[in-house]
Amino acid sequence: MKSSPRGEAPGSQKLLHGVFLLAFHLILYGISIFSPPCGFCHTIHYSVEPKGMTVRVFYSPDDPASYAEYEVFGPGDTEPYQIGRTDRRGCVSLLPDRPGEWKVKVLGESAHGFHGITIELRVDEALMLEGFTKPLVATHTKVITGVAIIFGIFGLYALWRSRKGSPGRGGWKTSDGSPCE
Repeated sequence: MKSSPRGEAPGSQKLLHGVFLLAFHLILYGISIFSPPCGFCHTIHYSVEPKGMTVRVFYSPDDPASYAEYEVFGPGDTEPYQIGRTDRRGCVSLLPDRPGEWKVKVLGESAHGFHGITIELRVDEALMLEGFTKPLVATHTKVITGVAIIFGIFGLYALWRSRKGSPGRGGWKTSDGSPCE
């Protein structure tokens, strides 16, 4: 049996080299699995936080603006901060990143055509909802409807009276008492 100059058995040098090569590859594999950049490559992480606000948009209380398009603009923004569609309940959820006045523009389609609305949200320094504004028609719908009905009834009465003449008097008369023609 031939031995190497160091007195080792033949092939032991190759075996030793193979063991070192295998150990090196196992160490590299271990580092690649547990290192942060590659260790998380095949996983989606998430967190749930009790932050943000939700705007519910609807045509009537029982008819939400489901899947309506919307855009959210932050204070001073010219480009939308967020775009998308409402969920099936007509809700838009957002998480403001700075205080100020935020605008949510919603374009919904109902059986009567397209309807648009802009909701203005005031966000305080703690990034919580401070308040919001509603259009005048939304805050005073009943008053506006009541006034419109009263004017409508008065208008119908005036029209009826002008067509039929003054009831019980034989029609309209001129200043000398003769009937108008």
